[in-house]
Amino acid sequence: MNRRTFLEKAAAAAAIASLARPSGAEPRPAIQNVVLVHGLFADGSCWSEVIARLQRTGLNATAVQNPLTTLEESVAATQRVLALQDGPVALAGHPFAGMIVTEAGADPKAVSLVYVAERAPDAGEDYATLAKQFPSPPASAGIVWSGDYGQLSEQAFLRDFAGDLPAEKARVLYAVQEPFKRALLAGRTTHAAWRPNRAGTPFRRRTERSIPSFSALWPSGWARRPLR
Repeated sequence: MNRRTFLEKAAAAAAIASLARPSGAEPRPAIQNVVLVHGLFADGSCWSEVIARLQRTGLNATAVQNPLTTLEESVAATQRVLALQDGPVALAGHPFAGMIVTEAGADPKAVSLVYVAERAPDAGEDYATLAKQFPSPPASAGIVWSGDYGQLSEQAFLRDFAGDLPAEKARVLYAVQEPFKRALLAGRTTHAAWRPNRAGTPFRRRTERSIPSFSALWPSGWARRPLR
């Protein structure tokens, strides 16, 4: 998690907290629950500092321990966490988790979707195909494989993924990195929860599902399309 990623997550924490408070212009369900989904080269603990910020605002925040095996199993893990929430949920994710937010966001409890510098795929799209449309980020060259499971090498993680963090913290994050299964990248979405296909769901008519921050300038192309 480099400085840009950290700042994006900090911005996301502030944005999610603000989304949980209804504005007077449009009636919205009160949100007290935030579910956070991690992407590749991480585990649920990568949201720890965001969770602390959200908790200080009085929100209930939960990180999904994404198995990173297949898209279906990752979505199922997110759905299990959503099922445990008491009331409406803001569902947020970072990088690869945009695939999961898009699929699991159809859950009736998910009344707000937050994409933090990540792709927002349409129905029938897969991550690997989308990734080919953009230059590869430097960290991708450092993926090492053990059978069907991949993860970043220590050198690539410390240099390209967490290069702006203190070395001690970066090594801890490397140690908790969750390997991902090759099949995960080929999983296709079956629908796009951000599309206006559920009448009366406010976030689908608003731009709040996107936290642009630095993402519009990322060479890796996390911001794949405008979210209107």
